[in-house]
Amino acid sequence: MLIPTLKDQTSATYSATHTDTGKNVHGWERAASIAGGLVLLSKGLRRGGIGGLMEVAMGGLGLVRGFTGRCAAKKVLQAAKEDVHDFKVASGGKLDRLFENADAATRSATVTGNESLSSPKAGV
Repeated sequence: MLIPTLKDQTSATYSATHTDTGKNVHGWERAASIAGGLVLLSKGLRRGGIGGLMEVAMGGLGLVRGFTGRCAAKKVLQAAKEDVHDFKVASGGKLDRLFENADAATRSATVTGNESLSSPKAGV
C-alpha cells in the first residue's frame, strides 16, 4: 500500500518508490548498526560505571535499530529534509536567488576598523 508522504504533487515520485513498511533502515546501514551496537555493548560491559552504562544503552539502541530496521531519529530527519524540499519547490527558485544575492553581498562587504589585525602595534 502506498501512502503519500508529502502534501503536493511533487511527492508522487517519492511515494511511488517507498512503501509503507515502517522500515527506514536498510542493508549495510542495518548491518553497521548491529555491529556498532555489539561493540558498544561489549565495551560498556567491560568498562562498568556510569560511562559503561551509557555505552551499554547506546549499544542496545544500535542493536534495536539494526534488528527492527526502524529509527525514529532518521524518520524525523527525513521528514525535515522533505519539508525543505517542498519549500524550495514552492518558492519557485526565489530561495536560490535569495542565497545568490546573500552570497554576492557578503563577497562585496568591506570591514573597516580592523587595522590592528593586519598590523599590530609594536612592542605589545
